[in-house]
Amino acid sequence: MPKNKGKGGKNRKRGKNEADDEKRELVFKEDGQEYAQVLRMLGNGRCEAMCIDGTKRLCHIRGKMHKKVWIAAGDIILDDKADVILKYMPDEARLLKAYGELPENTRLNEGITNGLDEEDEGAGDDYIEFEDEDIDKI
Repeated sequence: MPKNKGKGGKNRKRGKNEADDEKRELVFKEDGQEYAQVLRMLGNGRCEAMCIDGTKRLCHIRGKMHKKVWIAAGDIILDDKADVILKYMPDEARLLKAYGELPENTRLNEGITNGLDEEDEGAGDDYIEFEDEDIDKI
C-alpha cells in the first residue's frame, strides 16, 4: 500500500481563501485595461461582459483566478483585452463609482434584489396581497 505523500485532502484546499477579509488596495485601470460588468456566465472559464466603453466582450477568466475567485452576473471586473484580471468586491465597486471611474448609470449588485430597487416606481405592482379571510376561502 503506497504512503500518503500529500499535505491533506479537499477540506484543506477549501480553507485557503480565509485571508480575503482584510482590506486590499484599490486597483485602478491602466492603458489597455477597461472596467466591465459581467452580463452572464458562459461556462468553461468564460463570461460575457459589457465594458464601460460600450462594447460587449467575451471574456476569459485567467488561470490564477479560475476556481479561486468566483465571478457572478452583475460583478464589476477589470479586463485586459477580454482577459479578466481582477474582480472588485462590492465596497470597492462603490468606491470606483464614487471616484468617477464608473459611470453614474452603472447598477451595482449589492446582493440579490430580484430586480427590484427602491428607486423603481411601480415595481411592486406584480405582487398581490391576500387578507386572512381570502386564504380561508381557498
